[in-house]
Amino acid sequence: MVTSAELLAAAAFAGGGHPQAFPSFGSERSGAPVVAYCRIDDEPIRSHEPIAEPDVVIVQDPTLLHQVAVFDGLRPGGTVLVNTGKTAAELGIAELPGLPRVVTVPAGQIGREHIGRPMPGPALLGAFAAVTGAIALPALEAALRERFPGDLGDANAAAARAAHDREVASAAPA
Repeated sequence: MVTSAELLAAAAFAGGGHPQAFPSFGSERSGAPVVAYCRIDDEPIRSHEPIAEPDVVIVQDPTLLHQVAVFDGLRPGGTVLVNTGKTAAELGIAELPGLPRVVTVPAGQIGREHIGRPMPGPALLGAFAAVTGAIALPALEAALRERFPGDLGDANAAAARAAHDREVASAAPA
């Protein structure tokens, strides 16, 4: 998740935005949930506080949905991206009061297909680009290729593009 926040910030910066990415580690034990934040704005960002009211929440591990308060503070009209092939109803989150838009993305599966391992980060960021428009896909692909040179960068960019194209196609009118 920390790498994903950094990649999101790099893509936003490449697109002319003013990003800020930082992690927050709670319990320092192996397997503990990790939270990472990324702010993106058109103006320089002065705040260095954790984000209390996010516009978007990205959940890489869907098993946390009923163990951690992942929706706390999510702004009205916000979006939740979840790494899963299941629907919001199948996850048991479709009926939560005030829950905003939920987008499920089989990001681990997309990662396995393109990277060879169930790495959900690039696919979730590609879906984020499609769903929010906050970053451009070419900027994300460039950030992935810079962070992971060679074939690995190409594979990560392909995973991001696949998830992006999937979300664009699903949003298109029938």
